[in-house]
Amino acid sequence: MKALFHLGHPAHFHLFKNVISQLKENGHSTAIAIKKKDVLENLLISSGFDYVNILPDGRKDDKLSIALGQLKQDFQLLKLSLKEKPDVLVGTSVAISHVGKLLGIPSVNLNEDDAEVVPLYAKLAYPWATKIIAPNVCSVGKWQAKKVGYEGYHELAYLHPENFTPDGQIASKYMSLEKPVTLIRFAKLGAHHDTGISGITDDLALQIIDLLKDRSDVIITSERKFSAELEPYRKAIDPKDMHHVMAHARFYIGDSQTMAAEAGVLGVPFVRFNDFVGRIGYLDELENKYHLGVGIKPSESERLLKTIEEVDFSEQELQNHQAKKARMLAEKVNLAAYLYNYLVNQEYLKS
Repeated sequence: MKALFHLGHPAHFHLFKNVISQLKENGHSTAIAIKKKDVLENLLISSGFDYVNILPDGRKDDKLSIALGQLKQDFQLLKLSLKEKPDVLVGTSVAISHVGKLLGIPSVNLNEDDAEVVPLYAKLAYPWATKIIAPNVCSVGKWQAKKVGYEGYHELAYLHPENFTPDGQIASKYMSLEKPVTLIRFAKLGAHHDTGISGITDDLALQIIDLLKDRSDVIITSERKFSAELEPYRKAIDPKDMHHVMAHARFYIGDSQTMAAEAGVLGVPFVRFNDFVGRIGYLDELENKYHLGVGIKPSESERLLKTIEEVDFSEQELQNHQAKKARMLAEKVNLAAYLYNYLVNQEYLKS
């Protein structure tokens, strides 16, 4: 079996890296196509995976650039698919749906954001996808008949205990392991589906730090620029080390969706602060069913500050939170193992 994976974001590298490795180890063939996006290419280089960059100049996030970039990706992926002749196309990708339909190759599209939150993606990808693999709590809109639901999250494809072991030696390059550490993340919030979405401002970040600095060390990682007053807290963390750092933190605050979910499945209490709160099923589940974190909207900044003021860094609270994580893991699947079996058994060909 030969699978061609299309990766468009660093999170997609993590989502598929273990599946790709397992396929290769068991005698199957793989090919990887990417577009330039943040640290995606660096992650692939450090992994040793071969890949083809089909959109090396990346693209801007205005509508015209998105449309032109999509046409380029479709054309380049079409050429690569004709060359590689894969049995299946896999990705969180509009292009695999288009190319798969055109060439008669099954396409398996993975997503965990509800269709109502990423409507453009859903309209462009889902009508032509063969199957849509998504968490049971994730809505795929009117394409429910194509959905293959599972109990889990994308983050469990790479942070499930069977796939990831936190390394204190790696984390200690960036932080003290002797006292609590709070990790703060500023997302860029520049994607097309982020239009009108706000997160943590510099002024609010300073207030957060004032509430935490006497009880924990504070580390900031950021996709955007911020004020000079926050610079002393910035830490340049190698992307391949980030999950080791996060796993050894005691608290996470950010306006990034993915990193909040990563903190949740690692058993690190999180506060997610953006306008997506209440709109994304899998994060709502982590917050409201498993109580692994809290979602707070930007209109509730006072609630955010009160929540942070009440953060408990005690060992007892740490143990309580680990019990919540254990309950979640007991009810969820290792997505990498699930997807490997799904592809190898060619489940996508079944109705």
